[in-house]
Amino acid sequence: MKKLVVITGASSGIGLAIAKEFAKAGHPLLLLARRAEKLQELNLPNTLCKQVDVRDLDSFASALAEAEKLYGDVDLIVNNAGLMQLGDVETQDIAEWNNMIDINLKGVLNGCHVVLPKMVANKTGTIINMSSIAGKKATAGRAVYNATKFGVSAFTESLRQEAAKDNVRVIAICPGIVATELQEHTTSDKYKKPLMDLANNPNTALKAQDIADIVSYVYNVPQNVCVRDLIITPTAQDR
Repeated sequence: MKKLVVITGASSGIGLAIAKEFAKAGHPLLLLARRAEKLQELNLPNTLCKQVDVRDLDSFASALAEAEKLYGDVDLIVNNAGLMQLGDVETQDIAEWNNMIDINLKGVLNGCHVVLPKMVANKTGTIINMSSIAGKKATAGRAVYNATKFGVSAFTESLRQEAAKDNVRVIAICPGIVATELQEHTTSDKYKKPLMDLANNPNTALKAQDIADIVSYVYNVPQNVCVRDLIITPTAQDR
C-alpha cells in the first residue's frame, strides 16, 4: 500500500478533486471536513473520513492518530481548507475577518503542527499549503483575505527553511480563480457578482482538477526535489 495522504477541506472543490486523484493513485486517505456526510458519499477505498474543524487542534491530532494506526505514518498533508469573504474594511462584518484568520491561517498552522513531528522523525514527508494569488498581490476588497493568504505564503517559506535539514518538503501552491464553492462564501453584493461571473466563465477560471494535477505533480517528483512556491492562474487572468 502507498503512503498516507491527509487532505483538509476535502468535501468539495479543490480538496475533493485532490482526494479523488490520490485515491485513484492507490493512496490511503484521511479526509477532513466539517461536512462529514459529503466525505462519506465519496465512498473511496482505504479512506478514513472525519468531521474535523481545522481550528480545533485536538480533534485534528486525534483524527491523524486514528488514521496512522490504520494506514501507517503520514507522508503528505494538503492544507486546503479555506474561506474567502470579500468586503471593504470599513463595512465588513468583523466575524468574517475572524473566520478567515482562524480557518485560512490558523488551520494551516494546526495542520503543519500535527504532522511535523512524525515527518521530522522519519526524515521524509511533504506539506502542501494552499495559498493563493491573493497571497502574492493585494487588491481592494480583499484586505483580510489577502492578509491571511500572504500569511500562509510567508509561513510556508519560513517553515520550508526550518524543515529542509530533515528532508521534509514544504510547498505553497497559489491558485488564481478556480470554479468552486469558494466564491459563494462572499456576502458582499459589491464583490460577489463580479467574482461569480469570473468563476462561471471557463475562459477566466481554472477547474479544481487543474489544481489536483499540480498537487500530484509536485508530490510525485523525487523527494530531493522541492517545488517551493507555485502560482497557477487561468491564462486570461490579468492580475
